Amino acid sequence: MRFAVLSLLLLLVACTGGTKPLIGRAADPVYTRETFEADEKHSRLLDAPPAEACEAARRALLSQGYVVTRAETRLVQGAKRFQPEGEVHVEISFHIVCAGEGERTATLFVSAQQDRYVLKKNPTAATVGVSALGSISMPVGSTEDSLVKVASETIPAGRFYDRFFTLVQQTLRQERTAP
Repeated sequence: MRFAVLSLLLLLVACTGGTKPLIGRAADPVYTRETFEADEKHSRLLDAPPAEACEAARRALLSQGYVVTRAETRLVQGAKRFQPEGEVHVEISFHIVCAGEGERTATLFVSAQQDRYVLKKNPTAATVGVSALGSISMPVGSTEDSLVKVASETIPAGRFYDRFFTLVQQTLRQERTAP
């Protein structure tokens, strides 16, 4: 039996290359994967003053069901909650900064974060104090539910942001043509 277990372990090590341990292997720190490329994935130049660009971003979020928690002339924040599965909840939050020195153009910097929560059930217990015996804790049979954050990440650039910027530009056009 020992020979079979040892043979299986040696086979596993041989299949994985054997150069790094399987357990306790440290991943590269996250900051080493940050590239700081100059490719404007999270920003767009708009043909509008910063205040108009931020207002269009605010209206774009509102049109998609986001709750705007902060709206200023150069800053917009909003969030929307989802429940994709029975005990899983997701929140997407936007942070938008509208920068620009001139009266004609603005740069919209957008970052969205996705937080994932799961429902955690905590059993409830009752404690009874008896002078001769001390205290006795007995389960009552009910549970208390709470949401626990299990993941949080900045949404990577791509079609998600492209769709948002397209909607902002469409909102800007609509605002300009409205009577």
